[in-house]
Amino acid sequence: MTAPDSPVAARLTEFVAALRAHGVRVGTGETVDAARAAAELGFADRTLLREGLAATLLHTAGQRQVFDPVFDLYFPRGVGHPRSGPADREELRERLARALAANDTALLGRLAVEAVDGFGGYGSSPGSGGWSSHQTLDRLRPQTLIARVRDGVRAQGGPGFADRLLEDEIRRRVEVFRGLVAAEARRRVAERRGREEIARRAVAPTADRVDFLYAGKDRLAELRRTVQPLARKLATRLAARRRRASRGSIDLRRTLRGSLSTGGVPMRPVLRRRRPARPELVLLCDVSGSVSGFSDFTMLLVQALHDQFARVRVFAFVNRIDEVTGLLVHGAADPEGLGARIRAEATLTGWHGSSDYGMALGEFAERYGDAVGPRTTVFVLGDARTNMSDPNLPAVRRVAERARRVHWLNPEPRALWGTGDSAAPQYAELVGMHECRNARQLGDLVARLLPV
Repeated sequence: MTAPDSPVAARLTEFVAALRAHGVRVGTGETVDAARAAAELGFADRTLLREGLAATLLHTAGQRQVFDPVFDLYFPRGVGHPRSGPADREELRERLARALAANDTALLGRLAVEAVDGFGGYGSSPGSGGWSSHQTLDRLRPQTLIARVRDGVRAQGGPGFADRLLEDEIRRRVEVFRGLVAAEARRRVAERRGREEIARRAVAPTADRVDFLYAGKDRLAELRRTVQPLARKLATRLAARRRRASRGSIDLRRTLRGSLSTGGVPMRPVLRRRRPARPELVLLCDVSGSVSGFSDFTMLLVQALHDQFARVRVFAFVNRIDEVTGLLVHGAADPEGLGARIRAEATLTGWHGSSDYGMALGEFAERYGDAVGPRTTVFVLGDARTNMSDPNLPAVRRVAERARRVHWLNPEPRALWGTGDSAAPQYAELVGMHECRNARQLGDLVARLLPV
C-alpha cells in the first residue's frame, strides 16, 4: 500500500478533497480502499486506474460527470507543454479523420495534445497566455469531418452500420475527441494556475448542486431524474422523525407523582403520548421566468412525497393565481411537460405578463383562504421580486395568521435579497425566508421545516 507521506498519497488525498468540494461524499474507508486499488493497479494504465478509483470512490453513475474531469486534473496524461513547431491544420485534420475512422482512442489522445499545442494557446507571450479548448475546436472544426470519416470507415471495411447509425457512431467519436481536447486544455491551465482552483471553477457540479436559476434545459432534465431518489430519501427521514415523535415527551407531573413510591427517584418516566398527525401542505409557486424551473422541480418533489401528507394543494401564479393540484395527479404527472401544461391550462396572468406577488398573494388570501388552517404548512416558492409593485404585506400577514407555519423558499443568493425590486426583507419580517438555490438545499429544508 502507498506510504502515507508519499507524493502519490498526497495527490490522492488532494483528489478526494476536490471530489468532496463538489459534493461527492467520500469517507475515510473509501479513501483507504482507493489507495489500495491504486497500489494494486499501478499507474502504467491510466484507464485502468481511472476505473479502479471510480469503483472505490463513487456511489452513483451520475457522479462520473464530476469524477472524470477532476481525475484528468490530478492524474493527467502528461506533464508540461510539448512544442513541436507550428501545426499544419489540414495535415492534423487528415490524421484526425483517420484516427476517428479507426476509432483509435490512444491516437485521439495524442492528437488532442497536438491540437491544443498548435491551436489552443493565446496571449502575447508564453508566460502570460493560456489554453482554450473552445479556440482549439473552433480552429480544427472536427464536426465537419463526418463525411470524410464515414468514407474512411467504409473503405476500411468497418462494421456494416446503416447510414444513420454510422453517423451517430462518428458523432460519438467526435465527442470523445472534444472531451480529450477539453481535458488537455484544463490540464495545462491547472499546471499554471493550480489544480485546486481549476477543479473548483472549471468542473461542472453534480445535478443536485446546480443553481435552479442558472440551470439550462439539459441540467434541468437531469435534475428531474433525481426527484424519485430524493423523494425516497426524504420519505425515510420524515418517517423516522414521525416514529420518534410518536413516543411522546416526558410528562413531568405524572413522572414525579409516580416517583413517590420509590423515594422520589423517577425510576419509570411517564411519557405524554400523542398521535402525530400528518401535516397538510399548501404550495404557492411563482412559475414566471427563470424561477419556473425551481417551482416545477419542487412541485414534482412534493408530488412524489404525496403519501407523507394528509392533504396537498398546489397553486401557481405569475400575477394571477390558480389552483393546479389536479395537474399533479399522484404518480401520473409528466416531468418534462408539467410547466407547459400549467401555463396552458391555468389562469396565471391578467392584463400584463410580469410577476406581481402582491396581486397574486392578495387573490389567494381572498379566494382560497379556506385552503389554510391550523394544521397547514404553507411554502411560498419564488424570488420575491415584485417588479416595483405593491408587495401586499397585509395579505401575507393574513395567511400567516391562519396557517400553522409559513416558509418562503427563495432561489436567489441571500446577498441579492433587497436589491433592485426584491421585497425579500419585507416578506422575511412576516414569514421565515430561506435561501434554497439547489436540490440539495431543498431536500434539507423540506426535511427540517416540515412538522411531524
